[in-house]
Amino acid sequence: MRSWFALLLSPSIALAAQSALYAQVTPACASQSRLGLHGAAAAALAIVLVLLALAVSDWSARREEPGGPDSDAGTPGATRRFLALLAVAVSALSALVILAMWFGLLVLSPCAPWP
Repeated sequence: MRSWFALLLSPSIALAAQSALYAQVTPACASQSRLGLHGAAAAALAIVLVLLALAVSDWSARREEPGGPDSDAGTPGATRRFLALLAVAVSALSALVILAMWFGLLVLSPCAPWP
């Protein structure tokens, strides 16, 4: 069950972080403070990392079940194990997306005037 939260919420949180960062650019430039932008990115990354930890714990708990992730067996154990591994991959990718957005925020100042 923990895998489902990571599988569904991690990409949604990454998209919500992108929307929140985009919406905060104008107020951040008006006040000349990027603290809100960094706070939103840090909060989204923290939530996704918690979901990643839940997915990893679920995947490691299902490691002992018979069948590998590439098994063709239609057993419930193999399906749950595959979903747990998929949740780990999706959460890790979502964390990398948030880090990439945050890195762009650190390197490029959204309030800098155009040359």
